[in-house]
Amino acid sequence: MKNLIEMAAADGTFAPSEMDLLHDIAKRNGITEKQIADIRKDPSTVKFELPADSKEKFSQLFDLALMMSVDKSVHVEERRLCTLFAIKFGYRRENVTDLITTIQANINSGRGMDETMKRCSVLIA
Repeated sequence: MKNLIEMAAADGTFAPSEMDLLHDIAKRNGITEKQIADIRKDPSTVKFELPADSKEKFSQLFDLALMMSVDKSVHVEERRLCTLFAIKFGYRRENVTDLITTIQANINSGRGMDETMKRCSVLIA
C-alpha cells in the first residue's frame, strides 16, 4: 500500500480516481481505511518488503502501473518510480521499460492481471 500511495502522490497530486483505486486495492488486500490513513500520514512506518513469489511480484507491479495510469496522465516521476520498483522487485533492467509499457497497454485494453502476466511471460522470465 505504501508503494501505491507513493505512486499516486508522485505527480504532486492525489486524484480522486487514484484514491478510489487505492481503496479498491486496499479492500482486496484486507487493509482498512484507518491503515491507509496511517500510512499516508507517516509512510516511514512501513518497511519495504520484496514480494514473496513471482505472482505477487507481478501483481504489485501491475497495481503500480494501474495506479500510474488511472488518472489518464502518466507523469515522468510516476514512470521513474514504477521503473525503480520493477528493478527492486528483481526484473531485469533491460526489460523493465518494455514490461511496464506492455502492462499499461494491457490495462488500457481492459485485460486483467492474470492475462497480462501471461502476455508478459517472455519479459519476466
